[in-house]
Amino acid sequence: MSTNYNINKTEEEWRKELSPEQYHILREAGTERPHTGKYNMHFEDGEYHCAACNTKLFDSDSKFESGCGWPSFDNAIDGAIEYKQDKTLGMIRTEILCANCGGHIGHVFDDGPTETGQRYCVNSASINFNK
Repeated sequence: MSTNYNINKTEEEWRKELSPEQYHILREAGTERPHTGKYNMHFEDGEYHCAACNTKLFDSDSKFESGCGWPSFDNAIDGAIEYKQDKTLGMIRTEILCANCGGHIGHVFDDGPTETGQRYCVNSASINFNK
């Protein structure tokens, strides 16, 4: 990952601060199994923050049920997300990273059902919810 972030830590520091699942997702671009994340069917009013650095990434009013098995949002907080082309798994996707620490959040797709047309497909382990 890039080192041009506001928060730069060694991988050893990240391992100490994050759970094994969070480390795998946020630092190694892993993915949690669909329909297993705690925020998939979570619809309280509040804010979703990066689990690694607490940067606000999404508001609850942008969350919707997509049926994909992961928390989905149709918009992100301006400047909170970095977008990177991802050519893994034999396809071209757009990876979303926390712009503050470089943590892998998930991917964004142009197939959302709302007026933005976006579906930010997010790993629950990469975010925390604040009321």
